[in-house]
Amino acid sequence: MLGSTPTGARARGTVLSAVLVVALAVLAACSSAAPAGAPNASPAAAASPALPPGPRVTVDPAVAVNPATPVRVHADGGRLTGVRMTNPAGDQIAGTTSPDGSTWTTDEPLAYGRTYTVVTDAVSPQGAPTHLQSTVTTLDPKQTDTAAVDPGTTDVGVGQPLAVTFSHAVTDKDAAVKALTVTSNPPQTGAWHWISSTQVDYRPADYWKAGSTVRLDGKLYGTDLGGDAFGAKDIHETFHVHDAWVAKADGGAEQMQIFDNGALVKTMKISLGSPQFPTHTGTHVISDKEPSVVMDSATYGVMPGQPGYYKETVLLDERISNDGEFVHSAPWSVGQQGTDNVSHGCVNLSPADAQWFFDHFSIGDVVEVTNSGGPALPIWDRWGDWAVPFSQWQASSS
Repeated sequence: MLGSTPTGARARGTVLSAVLVVALAVLAACSSAAPAGAPNASPAAAASPALPPGPRVTVDPAVAVNPATPVRVHADGGRLTGVRMTNPAGDQIAGTTSPDGSTWTTDEPLAYGRTYTVVTDAVSPQGAPTHLQSTVTTLDPKQTDTAAVDPGTTDVGVGQPLAVTFSHAVTDKDAAVKALTVTSNPPQTGAWHWISSTQVDYRPADYWKAGSTVRLDGKLYGTDLGGDAFGAKDIHETFHVHDAWVAKADGGAEQMQIFDNGALVKTMKISLGSPQFPTHTGTHVISDKEPSVVMDSATYGVMPGQPGYYKETVLLDERISNDGEFVHSAPWSVGQQGTDNVSHGCVNLSPADAQWFFDHFSIGDVVEVTNSGGPALPIWDRWGDWAVPFSQWQASSS
């Protein structure tokens, strides 16, 4: 028919239209936008932000720890919420946390040669936690040294030195002395002096003042005494100084004057050591007193059967040296007292004077011997400390 489209052409047009519709539909789907108000679907944007790390916890010291040195646990960048330190037996070690919670410190000494467990929890300001389990190992010395203190009594005379005697020879004497502190009330100048490799003594420049209180504090635990030896424990001692009792025994006059706080209160006839056994000169300090002592000449080499041998019980004895010198009752020499020196080195008194002396003189009181014809009392002969001038005494403090 004139002006009409052929049937085949219509069919081809229908197919092209369908293809175009499908293509437009696909294009529309690829370019479509999310509805208004829809969230961003990006996976990275959806994850929560990571917390910063927890506090850095340190334990100091941790290896070869001196047991007298406090151990410190510190939280850097946070605060501690719990610290538990235990010894090998599981016993807890006492400690204190600082007010800001950043540090925990032990409150008690540890033991030598032990490994301790430390469990710590801490938290940062953002809430991030830290949990740490660590160990602390203390040094294990070759040996530990104990120390004994003299006097062993709390009431002494003005001549009494302080003595610290170690169980082994001390290599680092300076370290040992630095660990020892003496305080006196009223204050008095004094110094340490090494008598031997194991004994160090302290005395004032002059006799103690009557009525003084003297205290020794020795922080020896953990002190390196040299040669891989450490102090086993601290020492503490306090004593009171009573009235100043000083006896002045003059071998030339054969008499002894007694002074109480500087005032002459009594004079006694005496007999000192004979020319064969002269009494040491110098300041002697009473180190012991006994109602009776068996004296035996064999202790200084005069044996049974030899001329001058004796062994007898002597009464009212006060030791003034370890060389066998005493102040004591000597009824057998009353006839020579005041005229001749006939003893074996002791200060012989009549029974009545010996009783008076025994009642008034005690540990630490002083007997000064002059004109006896004997050598000076050695510094090592207990207590010969006063034989050394104080300037020389100070020079050997370490």
